[in-house]
Amino acid sequence: MKRPPVTSINTVAKRLVGRSDLLISRKSVRDSLVSLAGLIGRPVLAPDGRVIGRLVDVVVRHGEETYPPVSGLIVKVANHKSFINGARISELTPSSITLSSTKINLEQYSRRPGESLLDADVLDHQIVDVDGLRVVRTSDLYLAPFNKEVRVVGVDISFVSFLRRLFPGSLSRRPTPDHVLDWASVASLTDSTGVVRTSGTRSALSQLRPADLADLIEDLAGREQGALIEMLDPDLAADALEEMEDDELEGLLRGLSAERSAELLARMEPDESAEVLRDLDDEHRESILSAMESSTAKQLRQLVSFDEELAGGIMTTHILIVKSTATVADALKLLVENRERESSDGVVVVDGKGKLLDHIQTVELIAAPTDSLVSDLMAKPFPTAVSIDTPIDEVVEEFSNNRGSSIIVIDEKNKPIGRILADDLVDALSQSRGLFSQGGVTRS
Repeated sequence: MKRPPVTSINTVAKRLVGRSDLLISRKSVRDSLVSLAGLIGRPVLAPDGRVIGRLVDVVVRHGEETYPPVSGLIVKVANHKSFINGARISELTPSSITLSSTKINLEQYSRRPGESLLDADVLDHQIVDVDGLRVVRTSDLYLAPFNKEVRVVGVDISFVSFLRRLFPGSLSRRPTPDHVLDWASVASLTDSTGVVRTSGTRSALSQLRPADLADLIEDLAGREQGALIEMLDPDLAADALEEMEDDELEGLLRGLSAERSAELLARMEPDESAEVLRDLDDEHRESILSAMESSTAKQLRQLVSFDEELAGGIMTTHILIVKSTATVADALKLLVENRERESSDGVVVVDGKGKLLDHIQTVELIAAPTDSLVSDLMAKPFPTAVSIDTPIDEVVEEFSNNRGSSIIVIDEKNKPIGRILADDLVDALSQSRGLFSQGGVTRS
């Protein structure tokens, strides 16, 4: 399932947010950076300089803004952890926070939906550097005043910053902006629900290749894998899952709910989904299938039941079928409706009883008059077809004789029920014969 790794660095974030627009690149912002790690435990002051309490954490509420504003502070006042509205911050320095008023809520703080605690949820957690296409760990976060609010503007990922937090004194509060990533180019993955959503990072992630996303998902651990999946459009997430190594994908599904797993597997190519489901234990597999639409579950149960050494075990059931009496316009419309699926090599033509007649390539349909019948395009050589129980070796031989992009799979009544793509055949051979073992030939 895994495709070749990407060697070049992706520049999606650079295109989405021009370097001149990144806050970290602005001198005024860089000069006012305040280390979150250095601020934790420091005094929160009243307007007259009296100490109200000590900072426990910083609260942000994530929405559509690229740089999330600080919505509040959690301050230890006596034996209580109280919430102070972020709008009351009048001055922010590396060693203290001064408020504009002393009015505070002495009730014990309780997290509300959509809130993240920067120290508890983000610091020392994994994040995705969309710009550099890598998974990194946050050594520190940086706050700065911007547009009359204190905002999260940067992420420090350097090991030096991690080390400086181990030492007391002013050293632990000194920002190192040369090692800071702009918040606009990262995807933070953790809050009370496991997900931090910002419009900028979602937009950037949506433009990455599925293979790139698969690499990022595999580099993440635990709930942060699921969190990244939740940030993606379901179809893109399904495409990324198809690119993952089988064992990595199996581990990911263990961390997702049956409903979420069912949604993603239903959007994958049927043969890819069946391959994953075969590797799951019976109870886990059934819990996922039970959460699917009945027709999809029935289709996948059938695929899972086929022997992987036979044609039925490696085929995909997604084929585009038209009757010989259909027009070219009808066939083209079907192709357009399914343009997101791997069916761009054409349509399968059947007679009135559903029996295989021909396979018409997309290029032939495009070149033909739209009002002509599909049957007018039928001609030798007719497509190669194999039965469900054809051994892989014979399928390979048929491919070598056919030299097409796929082979049709038919049932005992000569009705098309699936097709085998060349890459599916390569995958099957690699797994059954160990052709692509570590240190050997790599998959292309």
